[in-house]
Amino acid sequence: MIAMNRALSAISRFVNRRQAFFFPAPAVAVLFLIIVLPIAFNLYLTFTKWTIGLGEPRFIGLANFVELFGDERVWNGVKVMVYFSGASLALELALGLMIALYFNRAFKGNELVQAIYIIPFAATPVAVALIWRIMLNPEIGVLNYLLTSVGLPPSLWVSSAQAVVPTLVMVDVWKWTPMITLIVLAGLKSLPQDPFEAARIDGANALQIFWYITLPLIRPVLIAALMLRSLDNLKEFDMIYTITQGGPGIASETLYLYSYNVGFSFFKAGYGSALMVVVFMIVLVFNVVMNRLRRDAPAV
Repeated sequence: MIAMNRALSAISRFVNRRQAFFFPAPAVAVLFLIIVLPIAFNLYLTFTKWTIGLGEPRFIGLANFVELFGDERVWNGVKVMVYFSGASLALELALGLMIALYFNRAFKGNELVQAIYIIPFAATPVAVALIWRIMLNPEIGVLNYLLTSVGLPPSLWVSSAQAVVPTLVMVDVWKWTPMITLIVLAGLKSLPQDPFEAARIDGANALQIFWYITLPLIRPVLIAALMLRSLDNLKEFDMIYTITQGGPGIASETLYLYSYNVGFSFFKAGYGSALMVVVFMIVLVFNVVMNRLRRDAPAV
């Protein structure tokens, strides 16, 4: 018994002297298992040729990356991703800023209007996509009913190769603009009031105050909001897959969706992993650029 107590006491002293190592160890171990190991395995698969269920992974070096440069669906996926993400991020940022400026004013029922406004952001993305899929149906959808009721011609929406990406942009903007609005509104409420009061005293109008004071001060918040939204937007999957599954044809197939199809529909794990690395690099480069702009922006 005495020996056991001595051993426990020695262990306790050993742990106490190394608290900086032992206390974070469980969290580090969990992160290693659920993040580091999957990333390492994905990187390993990029250098292999492996069809799931048919043999073992076979090392082929950089052949997967050489193949993707000649793959027309890769370039189509990049084009669709740039088109979709560029349009939706730009619209969400512009509309989010304008609506945040409106909400930053005091008016009756402000809190109620804001609560109703954020409902799309709070809703489950797949549920929202399913509802929009029904609304966009060319035959039974409510949107075509509304168009024809005011004398306008109906649209094919997601059934048209020309209209599908703008339609998906419309859905994405409806869903995620409230998120940008909330972030920008928080930034607006934290701005110092002295520059605005001085500008009003000097006779500046509302447009001049916005352009020369509000916009420069809120720039770091806008970039931060853009970075947060781009992390999801550049690899948008659930909404596009639920509404169109990349169709018609491959008209709305982003690079992220194509990599999913390669890995889980065609079961080409090696090539699919290489595509995912390309998607990760695109997201990484975009956010590095945004982070550099954020650091160069003037502090609020």
